[in-house]
Amino acid sequence: MQVHAVFNRDGGTFRTLDIAAFALKAKEIFEQHGHAFQSDIVAGKDIVKALDNAATRDRDGVLMAGGGDGTISAAAAVAWKTGIPLAVLPAGTMNLFARSLKIPLELNAALESLASGVISAADISTANERAFVHQFAIGFQPRMIKLRNTLEYSSQWGKRLASMRAFAKVIGRPPRFAVRLTIDGASNERTVSAISVSNNPYGRGLLPIADSLDQGKLGVYIADRISLSSLAKLAATVLMGSWRNNNDVDEILAGEVDLHFPHLHGRKRATIDGELVPLERDVVIKVHAGALRVLVPAEPSPK
Repeated sequence: MQVHAVFNRDGGTFRTLDIAAFALKAKEIFEQHGHAFQSDIVAGKDIVKALDNAATRDRDGVLMAGGGDGTISAAAAVAWKTGIPLAVLPAGTMNLFARSLKIPLELNAALESLASGVISAADISTANERAFVHQFAIGFQPRMIKLRNTLEYSSQWGKRLASMRAFAKVIGRPPRFAVRLTIDGASNERTVSAISVSNNPYGRGLLPIADSLDQGKLGVYIADRISLSSLAKLAATVLMGSWRNNNDVDEILAGEVDLHFPHLHGRKRATIDGELVPLERDVVIKVHAGALRVLVPAEPSPK
């Protein structure tokens, strides 16, 4: 197996270690398992170009991406479009896609598990043709991330603290917006505070991640127009992992979701895999069952 890795040196974990030494260690581990390995170490702003170049040069190999969820999302889009397998190295803050793939979060353990891994099929989803592997969201999350990006932090824990501070500000002014939802052909109009559409439904654990990525379904989560007191309750249930028991959140499984925002104006934002993107008046979200090839551990890591 030929592996071409692209490491985002600005990724959360990579900021705190000798990334050049780590790249050599990765090469050693993969070669011990009989694979060829090369790597590029690039800045975050150059990650998409580096991924495209790696995929173009090694179409018969495996594309490895090391970084946070934004890096992994970009790599998944490249791998999907080119048809090459993707290996995910969890070097970010949350590592949500890696968790769903059951990849160990400790980097050396992740390398070992991938070097002895197998190629499997996973679902990937799109929002207006833009690929995502975790979540498309509007409402709370874009507003929180926009606020978080104005705060300074230099570590994973700093980023988490900044996220908590941003969330505390957002809950003081719950968003509300009108939307026409068409879910697998059935339409209705609602005023809501948040919509999240996930690549496969979330599992029952504390974190909002899919237990498996081969169900061929979107998870659609809708928080109705919500009061400040209800929002505080929702925040508490999210933190405790019991949000499914909250009557303010609807969960629907679907193959396709169409969103229309009749009163959209200004520079509104959505998030795709945690990254802010412009929100369009009409958004078509689809799941592409088994369309992404991924390198996964032969024996999945326990949660």
